[in-house]
Amino acid sequence: MTQELSQDSIASVDPAQLTPAMRQYQQYKAQYPDAVLFFRMGDFYETFYEDARTAARVLGVALTSRSKGENPVPMAGVPFHAVESYLQRMITAGYKVAICEQMEDPKEAKGLIKREVVRLVTPGTITEEALLDNREENFIAALVPAGHEATPLPAGGKDYAQLAAIAWCELSTGKFLTMNGPLVACHEELARIRPRELIYAEPPDHRVPEDIARLRETLGLTLTSRPAWQLELHHATGTLRTHYGVAGFDGFGYHNDKDAALRAAGALVGYLHETQKASLEHLRPPQPFVRSGHLVIDQTSLRALEVLRTIRGNSVDGSLVGALDQTVTPMGARLLKNWLCYPLRDLAAIRARQDAIATLLDNEHALTQLRMVLRDCTDIERITARICCRRASPRDLNALARSLETLVAVAGLLKSLPAGAEHWPQLLEQVPGGRRIAETIRATLADDPPAHLRDGNAIRDGFNPELDRLRTLGRDSRTWLAEYQSKLVAETGINSLKVGYNKVFGFYIEITHAHAAKIPATFTRKQTVKNAERYITPELKQYEADVLTAQERSIALEQELYEGLRSGLARDPGTLQQLAEAAAALDVGAGLAYQARLRHYCRPEVTATRELRIVDGRHPVVEQMLQEKFVPNDAAFTADGPTLQLITGPNMAGKSTYIRQVALLTLMAQAGSFVPAKEATLGVVDRIFTRVGASDDLAGGQSTFMVEMTETASILLHAGESSLVILDEIGRGTSTLDGLALAWAIAEYLADTTGCRTLFATHYHELTDLAESSTKVVNYNVLVREWEDQVVFMHRIVPGQADKSYGIHVAKLAGVPRSVIQRARALLNQLVVHVGKPRPRAAATQVPPQISLFDSHQQQAIAQLRALDMNRISPMQAWEALKTLQALLEEQKGG
Repeated sequence: MTQELSQDSIASVDPAQLTPAMRQYQQYKAQYPDAVLFFRMGDFYETFYEDARTAARVLGVALTSRSKGENPVPMAGVPFHAVESYLQRMITAGYKVAICEQMEDPKEAKGLIKREVVRLVTPGTITEEALLDNREENFIAALVPAGHEATPLPAGGKDYAQLAAIAWCELSTGKFLTMNGPLVACHEELARIRPRELIYAEPPDHRVPEDIARLRETLGLTLTSRPAWQLELHHATGTLRTHYGVAGFDGFGYHNDKDAALRAAGALVGYLHETQKASLEHLRPPQPFVRSGHLVIDQTSLRALEVLRTIRGNSVDGSLVGALDQTVTPMGARLLKNWLCYPLRDLAAIRARQDAIATLLDNEHALTQLRMVLRDCTDIERITARICCRRASPRDLNALARSLETLVAVAGLLKSLPAGAEHWPQLLEQVPGGRRIAETIRATLADDPPAHLRDGNAIRDGFNPELDRLRTLGRDSRTWLAEYQSKLVAETGINSLKVGYNKVFGFYIEITHAHAAKIPATFTRKQTVKNAERYITPELKQYEADVLTAQERSIALEQELYEGLRSGLARDPGTLQQLAEAAAALDVGAGLAYQARLRHYCRPEVTATRELRIVDGRHPVVEQMLQEKFVPNDAAFTADGPTLQLITGPNMAGKSTYIRQVALLTLMAQAGSFVPAKEATLGVVDRIFTRVGASDDLAGGQSTFMVEMTETASILLHAGESSLVILDEIGRGTSTLDGLALAWAIAEYLADTTGCRTLFATHYHELTDLAESSTKVVNYNVLVREWEDQVVFMHRIVPGQADKSYGIHVAKLAGVPRSVIQRARALLNQLVVHVGKPRPRAAATQVPPQISLFDSHQQQAIAQLRALDMNRISPMQAWEALKTLQALLEEQKGG
């Protein structure tokens, strides 16, 4: 809406009334209607019309006007030397910014200064260090529909029948991947990737498609529509062929040139070229992402397990990443998150990571040295991207050289380790190339270069003779003039001859009238002053021209030399990218080894069986908060034993912590990490599903119960035998009877039909009866001790079922007023209802019998009578209880 207003405001102005500069502005604004145009005018980037109002509001800068007539033009500007901080605020606010730069020196321009839009800055295309979180990936993605299955998958509904393809890349590192699959699977992957920007084909009616709008709401991303023809196969594959210089895509892993993923990839590359105006040498070829190679965790499970952020506060502190992150480089921090979001399923790959961590763990001194040296390694990945996008500053290259020298030292440490060369061969292989790059940079750049080339003195003295001469002219003019004056005095014999300078006439030779007869013929009179004449010589005139332009020419030459260095580095970014990958992997491995030593983690045995055995397991986040107070617990699923564990017990006793703990240890093990336990054997799982907590989706018009059932439905439809399912309090969002019935049916289905390993925490104690009729179900409970009307939660998970929920005790611990607690106890004695056992289940071929949840009034009366505590009840309470029982029996008689 804002950008449309801007266009309308400009369109309403008669072009004849605009200045040449404003007509130029109008031209470029029309080309980028959905972006705020930063228009370079001297030392400022100016915005006009509605863009100016937007900039003033978002950036907090003054809103002025360009003219004071009847139709003043709103204007707001920001200084060009501080533009990055303003860009960051615009991008954070969700705006795109087009940078329109002056392409010639205003002093040399004849008429209107030539300008061009040199870049379109969008949330998904940022490369500058100041605009990025160096510990977070910054993806841009494209989504294209790919038709429907010939035979729709009945379990998945229409979303699983519809196919799609996605491509995603990070411009700041060059990472580029694609995926094909059901639309719902693509949406799940986008939730894991969490791109900042999403490209899609604009439909004929120009409306945002429903599924795209839903992604915008759930992921908070920026949408960018593109003309549909840009996402068509012919145009997209042509863009890819041109960019990578290839005839086909077999070498990239695409054996079908009509693969829908190529449409998404081509659309991304085209958009990046359009926005960056650069060659993008660092952008790697797209690679197919094989989802089956990784443990799949959907958005719901990532959030429920608090892998990346906490549910409350949306903070890294308190998340799994926050607890495990011991990395010392930005590249390592980003890779750790990738490992945790994309755990492996291949046993050999998992064990290779474990071996690398074990090697570092067994060599404590080397581990300490490695982590200390790696701290000096800056973000090689993103510096490489800035080199290829023509945005790397002299300080970037200086930091790159220092980082490459650091990796040379790291390589020396790795060679001293047993099997060091085996675990990090890529780093050791690429170090010689990195050393040569560092030497080239050191030979070219000064030891302490400025932040910007415009400041000068970025190139090392002695690197270029002409640059040295120009610098000498600027620094040593006084020395040269004194020497030249001495030379002229000697040649002319005029001792009073002086060589001077003023801003109006420049350099001059001043000779008094008394020596007029001695003036050589090569002197040209320049100015007459009192008692003297001022002259110029060809030599002095040439020196004047050299000195006055020396600074300008030296900076121009520095820029030329620097561009030569940058272009040379950009021609082969592969060495830098491979070094960055290897350094990041080493950093993650060293961080996990340090964490394992610090927290006493064990190496889990990861197997291809369905076994899951954890001895003295601990929650990796909660144990850091509680320290020695944390109570460890065992967990066990055998290869052929029960697959569903029903866990009962009161709130605050530790059920939720326990079931999340099992899921997190599984995730960590398959990421290659050691785990917080005394021992662990974990069979590889293909997916982790969770249904924990409760929340309304008000924006989507869904209640707490609807969200709960939607998430549960996804689990029942998509969980397989190799999945791990975590369920917490299923059915609590509706009435007791409905909730119990649903929880019972869901538990039966997971145990008997799906057969996946399931941890099912519940308050419905009636569900424990399932263990009597199914060998696939086993009961566990949280150990509680009672003493003098108090409860003590032991936080231990033990076999068997809980006898009661202790809800009133928990309310007392939470600080509920004493009078309310007493009233609740009185009401509990009156409301006790006996829940009957369900009849044995019928065979699978028969219609299952109705479960009788409640018996006759007489049985209810007996149950209430049994619940009375005769040692504690008062005479008045006993009288009230008898009246209640009598009324209940009379009601049965009347019925």
